[in-house]
Amino acid sequence: MQSSPPTTLIIGAGPAGLAIAGQLAHRGLPFTVLEASDYVGFSWRNHYDRLHLHTVKEHSALPHMPFPNSHPTYVPRLQVVEYLEQYADHFKIKPLFNQKVNHISRNPVDGSWQVRTETDTFTTDRVVVATGYNRAPHVPELPGQRNFRGIIWHSHEYRNGSPFRNENVLVVGMGNTGAELALDLLENQARPFISIRAPVNIIRRDLFGRPAQKTAIMMKKFPRWFTDFMARLMQKISVGDVSAYGLGKPAHSPSYDTRRGKTPVIDVGTLDQIKAGTITVMPGIQQINAKTVTFTDGRELPFDAIILATGYRPALPSILGSELAAKVLNERGYPKHLWFDEQALRGLYFLGFSTPITGVIYHLNIDSNQIAEHMIQNNSVSA
Repeated sequence: MQSSPPTTLIIGAGPAGLAIAGQLAHRGLPFTVLEASDYVGFSWRNHYDRLHLHTVKEHSALPHMPFPNSHPTYVPRLQVVEYLEQYADHFKIKPLFNQKVNHISRNPVDGSWQVRTETDTFTTDRVVVATGYNRAPHVPELPGQRNFRGIIWHSHEYRNGSPFRNENVLVVGMGNTGAELALDLLENQARPFISIRAPVNIIRRDLFGRPAQKTAIMMKKFPRWFTDFMARLMQKISVGDVSAYGLGKPAHSPSYDTRRGKTPVIDVGTLDQIKAGTITVMPGIQQINAKTVTFTDGRELPFDAIILATGYRPALPSILGSELAAKVLNERGYPKHLWFDEQALRGLYFLGFSTPITGVIYHLNIDSNQIAEHMIQNNSVSA
């Protein structure tokens, strides 16, 4: 089935897709949104129950529509979902649901882009890929994993810690998700352990009563060397040396690591529990056995369940194809730029694939505005 060509095609109805749709709607410009699921904000609907935004609400709203004043500073998951629905209604964003994109390609004859889903093919002058940096769970195969007789879940399957009451649970990985799942397990009377392979960069969500995000936004005005120095100093004051607890000593400041794609842990209480001994940090995994796990330091402990907090991947080559992916993605599989000036790539945009220390949604506002303006100035967009 060949559909009528929209002016701009947006792939994804999560925060990134809604952000650029809101920017275009605000300017009175036409667009069509494709969404693989039945709903807007599908990922937020399926995150673990405890999740809140780690960034403050005034810097976490989508373009041209703030969160309600009645919402708390750090908005909980269900209120984020409700807000995304209200945002779509406000800007009359009506995605075409159940349109999972399988392939994006450029017609070399007329320069248009073809977007193929499982049921349709769409032709467009501009396509915005907004499928998100967490599109596909990263599920590594750990040594001996198939021998384990307990539960092994990836974090995307986890909702809350109630099924693990009075059980030993190993969380593999200590990014923001792993750190918070360990805390959630503890609060549900499980016995959580966290396995890490490298030092963890940790920052407090709030420092001296001030949200870390606001400080990070303020520090953007200064040179990187000064930002790194201050980030390291504030970390030393608020977090301290945590190597005695198995967390190691990071080689670089949180801001330095963030620029290189390694997001620091924004601590919401896990660190205090580690220091109190109620959450135990373990080194990397050497071998998983039937009922136990052997670690790289030789210790072997029993576990009832393993939660893989091993992150996600954008998985863009699967929809771009190898040839296009090689042109636009970096070695980590993320887009190199928001757009590309080469004639062969004209009209292709990427949004929502960065995780800056100032906040993902905060940057969606900036990047989506830049994309919308670039469309107007360079692609003869008209209402």
